[in-house]
Formats: sequence, structure tokens, C-alpha cells
Amino acid sequence: MDVNQLYSSKRSGSTAPVNSSDTRTEFQRDFDRIIFSSAFRRLQNKTQVFPLPGSVFVHNRLTHSLEVASVGRSLGASVGEYIADHFTDQLTAHSREFYKYSLYNVISSACLCHDIGNPAFGHSGEDAIASFFIKNESDLRSHFKEKEWSDLTNFEGNANAIRILTQQQQGKSEGGLMLTYSTLSSIAKYPCESIAKNKAFIHRKKFGFFQSEKAAFEDIVRHTAMIRVSEEPAIYLRHPFVWLVEAADDICYHIIDLEDAHRLGIIDHHSCIEILKELIASFDRNETDKIQNRLQEITNRNDRVSYLRAKAIYFLTTQCAGIYKDHISDILEGKHSRPLFDIVSADNPAIRKIHDFSVENIYNHRSVIEIENAGYNVMYELLSHFILPVIKEKDTRTKAEEKAIRLIPGQFLYEQQDIYFRVLGVIDYVSGMTDNYATDLYRKIKGIDIGMTL
Repeated sequence: MDVNQLYSSKRSGSTAPVNSSDTRTEFQRDFDRIIFSSAFRRLQNKTQVFPLPGSVFVHNRLTHSLEVASVGRSLGASVGEYIADHFTDQLTAHSREFYKYSLYNVISSACLCHDIGNPAFGHSGEDAIASFFIKNESDLRSHFKEKEWSDLTNFEGNANAIRILTQQQQGKSEGGLMLTYSTLSSIAKYPCESIAKNKAFIHRKKFGFFQSEKAAFEDIVRHTAMIRVSEEPAIYLRHPFVWLVEAADDICYHIIDLEDAHRLGIIDHHSCIEILKELIASFDRNETDKIQNRLQEITNRNDRVSYLRAKAIYFLTTQCAGIYKDHISDILEGKHSRPLFDIVSADNPAIRKIHDFSVENIYNHRSVIEIENAGYNVMYELLSHFILPVIKEKDTRTKAEEKAIRLIPGQFLYEQQDIYFRVLGVIDYVSGMTDNYATDLYRKIKGIDIGMTL
């Protein structure tokens, strides 16, 4: 693969020339556009793992995304400098500048929006959307083509991210956030359409775009030299930058979920300290004495864990960057098939210990299970309230159905389009809700809370 063709400063939905008068690069502008977008701001009230825990601060989707972007920036800087120095004979002058000074902006921007398509209540929200269509197949299936139905019954946050970032909502600008194709290609972990899902392949474990964004995705492919596997169904190999975004996410949630569990008292202080010390020592035994001395100086329990968390993330980031460099030929040729973090953790008992603890005590903690169950029901009921009315033509709706439609904001109503697009509009609305907003609306339409709020 030609490393000069992997990036592009062109933007989705735009034919305008690059703005050379802006002191920011196009890739810095991506980062700023995401930060200031309403879709990104809504992540502050979307659950990461733990439900809102009162006065104790734990991570939500927004703080998680900011931290992933920070790790991604470090990975992008390290790998970008490596490519600039080791591919000198292949790079144009412009490309060398990109890898040395801009790749880290692309990776951090992609990290920033990697979860932007996740609905309220995380994976239980995704499950609720898919389950709604599966359970109502007898009433709904006839309205959709095969591929459209596959999109709905396999609803996926990764595909929804591409939709949010590229689609033109009613009354809004063409091209969505109009990000560069470089950033968009970097979040495409599963570059295939829904009917091509196959868990035997890492790039097809889930899917990456709905039929409504297929043309937009093909534009991303054309501008960033992604390798086509199949035209029908549409399947591509991962873009080389995706591995770095995935690694940043894997590093953060493995370590930071443990830190949140400590703040909530799910893991005791001594156990948390020891497991993080073991992880750091697995990379550098010489750090042991220095870490112990530093810990003796820190008396605050949360700060002690934060110090070790920072150390652990540093070593994991360094390891993942090194593995990327070691496998870069296979990555560029589309022959690589294993997440960078998985390679780091393969023979590391400390990472396995953290993983096993997290599965048993964090992801299956009662509070997490409760919010997942509640979230599933909230999302399912909201869809039930809006989907059935929207698939009907205007003159066949009941008064109650007309009033349900009136609750949907105008940018999500596609009344002049076919049923697939009308339904996607409802999903845009419901999946974009924060946990709190979805819960409040659910309580109102169910008659649990009655009264005027503005």
C-alpha cells in the first residue's frame, strides 16, 4: 500500500478547496469540530460502565473519549515519526510533513469520536434497538429491503457513528460535521455492510455503515486507499490507522475501569495498588523501587491509584506503538489481523488478572446490570412509541400516533422519504438521547411523571 495515499485533507460533503489561510491544519480543525459538536457534548450524560454514582466521580462517555484521544495522540506521534523516518525513500515532502506533524491529530480526532454513535445505556441500548425490530418482524419486515432490514436487526454503534458524522439532517448542512476522510477512515473498525458480518474475521465482527451511508463510505474508501475485499457484499480491509485508535480505546478502558472501581469501593485499595504495580513491573522491573518510593510520598488513596494508572498507560502505549512498528509491513498490506493490545496482553498475567477481575466484578456488578436492564426497557419502549406511527402514511395515522410524531424534533423527520429513512430518523433521535433525557421522556410518555416542563 502506498503510504502517500493513506490520508486526505478533503472533507465529506464538501467540494471547497482547503482553507490555506487558517493557521490550523485541516486535521486540527477536525478535532475542534468534534469538540464543539452537540453529538460530542451529549456523551457527557451517556454511561461508560457505571451508572451515575451520585457524588463520586467516575467516567462517562465524554471523559472516556477525551482520555482515549490523549492516548491516541501519543500513539499517532510515535508512529508518525517512525513512518517519516523509515519510509523516507517512499514519501513525498508533503507526506513526510503529514506523518511527522499531523498523523497524531488524525488519530486523536478519531479517538475523540470513536463512541459518538453509541446510544444511551451503551450496549444494552444497541441491543434494545436491534431487538425491537427482531421481535416485531411480523409487522415490520415487509416494509424493508433485505439489506435495510439487516441494518436494523443488527443495529451497531460503529455504523451509527459514520451516519452521525456524515449525514445531512433535515435543515442542516450537507456532509454532517464535514470531517476529513482521514479521520473518518480511522474509526472504521468494521468496514463492511451489515449482511457481511462474520465473527471469524476481525474486520467483519460487526459492521461499519448503514445502507443510507454506503455512498458516503465509498467516498471515504476512494480518498484513503482502503483495500476492497468484495464488491457484493461490500467488504474492505481496515485502514492502517484504525489499529492505533483501537489500541488507545483498549488501553483506556482496561485501566480506567479499574480506577473507577476503586473509587466506588468495588476493589479494595491494596488489591488495586498491587495489580497495577504487577502490570508496570511486567514491562520494567527497574521501576519497582522507584514506584514504591513515590507511593510512600503520596498519602491520598485516589492519587496513589492515579499515579499508577498514568504509569500503566504509559507502558501500554509504548508497547502498542512498538508492536505497530514491528508489524507495519503486514498492517500496510492488509495482512495484520490481531489487535495491538491483544498482542501485548497475550503473555502478560497481570493484564489477564485485570481483565478477569473486570469481567467478574465490574461489568457484572449489580449496579451495572440494573442500569443495563432498565436502559434496555427504556430504549425499547421509546422505539415502540415512535416507530409504529412513523411507518404509516400521514392520512392513516390515529390521533394518538399523530401526537407521538409531534414529539420528534423536525431534523429527525423524513416524511417525504421512504420508510427506511423515516425509521432511521427515529433511531437518530432515540439513539442520540442521553441516559437522563431518554429516562425522563420514557417516564412522561408512560404517564409515570405528569406535568409541564420547559
